[in-house]
Amino acid sequence: MANRPEPEPEFYVYVVEDDAPVLRSFCALLSAHGYASVPCESAEDFLAKFDPERLGCLLLDVRLPGMSGMKLQAQLTEMGIDIPIIIVTAHGDVPIAVQAMRAGAIDFIEKPTEADRLLEAIELAGGLLANRAPPELPKKIVSSRLAKLTEREQEVLRHMLLGKLNKEIAAELGISRRTIEVHRSRIREKMQVRGIADLIRMLG
Repeated sequence: MANRPEPEPEFYVYVVEDDAPVLRSFCALLSAHGYASVPCESAEDFLAKFDPERLGCLLLDVRLPGMSGMKLQAQLTEMGIDIPIIIVTAHGDVPIAVQAMRAGAIDFIEKPTEADRLLEAIELAGGLLANRAPPELPKKIVSSRLAKLTEREQEVLRHMLLGKLNKEIAAELGISRRTIEVHRSRIREKMQVRGIADLIRMLG
């Protein structure tokens, strides 16, 4: 039997921390509690790994080699990237953390970090992401996904966007409702959406 692909996580936690043992410890803690983490050794490493198509939050140390956490936060704002940011700070950097909160960070945690405190902050970020509409995709990506649909799937999609029910689409196309359900499932898979609301947002 073929292995099933791993389900896509609800969201990713990008952990930006230059202290390797601390980075490993954060990622191990998150993994133990069911979160998918992306370890990043610097702000530049984060920018290279960041995927704007995936929901994610950012656990960000303020003191980093190269670009600082604050500069990264400012750059993300300039780029129009709205990602929940949790600041991790040493005791002496609390004023910087307060500044980061004023610039839009959702929380800050002092080192040494308590596991419960960190998990609470990640849960808060997850709640914010769950209530957020998916980011608008570039037209090029939408077009490439549409190109993967067969002619019949494109036909079914047009009817779906008009708000027609499966039985109505089946009657118009002269095929069974079950076949329409299969087409809808493939359309969701190829377009990478959860349902009709996401399709309307993407193609509206």
